[in-house]
Amino acid sequence: MSLARRVLLGSNPNGSPRRHRLLVPPLCFLVSFAAYALGVFAHAGGVVFLAVDAAALGVLAAAVLAYRRAGIALAWVAVYGALLGSNADHYLLGLPGRPLGERVAALVELDGLVFVGVEALALGTVAWVVGTAASRAVDEARDRRRDAPAE
Repeated sequence: MSLARRVLLGSNPNGSPRRHRLLVPPLCFLVSFAAYALGVFAHAGGVVFLAVDAAALGVLAAAVLAYRRAGIALAWVAVYGALLGSNADHYLLGLPGRPLGERVAALVELDGLVFVGVEALALGTVAWVVGTAASRAVDEARDRRRDAPAE
């Protein structure tokens, strides 16, 4: 497998099957949407460029995925799902005076989706780097402990 493919899609020789990893982005969306809808997560108020709670959820999920040897693409999509859940709450539940069609149209507007995508690329990349570095550090520590002479 080429390096580019491993970075993008991940490599996990003895971990969970890849199909289970694909559940993480929709779960991030649902958890974020439900948390904002139920008031567990809250928007800071004013003009919100980054939903901090949703971003933290997505970054945590992306870092765990990277630690488990998932690729950077899945990290991006996990963060995107969490941020999109926040947007879905805002547009679908937070604008009650508008018709449903108008709220859905606002949710899927291209400029908003691209803006969330740029945030997801930045945050997902940072989370993936941190998760991958943590995974390698743990592997290195295990190797050193195994190779150390027994006293």
